[in-house]
Amino acid sequence: MNKKQPLVIDSSVIVKWVNTYKEEGVDQANKILEDAKAEKVELFTSEVAKYEVGNALLVKKGLDLTPAYISLGTVYNLPLNFVPETLPLAESTYKIGQELKITYYDASFLSVAEQLGAVLVTDNVKHHGKSTKVKVIPLKDY
Repeated sequence: MNKKQPLVIDSSVIVKWVNTYKEEGVDQANKILEDAKAEKVELFTSEVAKYEVGNALLVKKGLDLTPAYISLGTVYNLPLNFVPETLPLAESTYKIGQELKITYYDASFLSVAEQLGAVLVTDNVKHHGKSTKVKVIPLKDY
């Protein structure tokens, strides 16, 4: 039995699954979902993603209620394992954020990837790509 590769997906990728309007990289994001459905990979994300995606739909996309509710429902039905925040994970996240001079939110995805020994896939390489402990794959290269 082959073990599925763990992938940590950040909010920049999740948004592409729930609202494709004016989004680049949707095909690559969909390839990740295809790989998950084919059981080649197992998808994880920080619990923070729920809030970041909701905020992107509210502020960046400015969705009306009905499409927002559909998009939010999609988030909760994706084959994603939301990793809950724990004190050890929070401490790791804080340390990463401080060392790399990035937001706690961005650091949370790196922290989850480090904890799971996983690769992080992101469309936000500017911040996540600073890590030397976690392999980060830009979405465009997936």
